[in-house]
Amino acid sequence: MVLPIAVATVVLLVALTEIAAATAPLLIVIILVPPEERGELAVLLAACNSSHRLRLWSALRVAVKARRWSRRGLQAPTGP
Repeated sequence: MVLPIAVATVVLLVALTEIAAATAPLLIVIILVPPEERGELAVLLAACNSSHRLRLWSALRVAVKARRWSRRGLQAPTGP
C-alpha cells in the first residue's frame, strides 16, 4: 500500500518540477520585461535561436547585454 503512494508522489513531483521549469522563463519575461520592450525581446530571441528549441536563458543574457549597451548610448557589437 505504501509503495504505490510513494511512486505516485515521485511521479507527481517530477511532473510538477517539469511544468515549473518549462513555465518559469516565460513568467519571468511576462513579469519583468516592460510591455513596450517585449516586441524587441521577441525579435532578439528569434535571432538568437539557432535550433528548434528556444534557448531562452542564453537569449535573455544577450538581451540584457544589448539593453545595457543601448542605455549607455552605444551600439551593441555584432557577430559571434
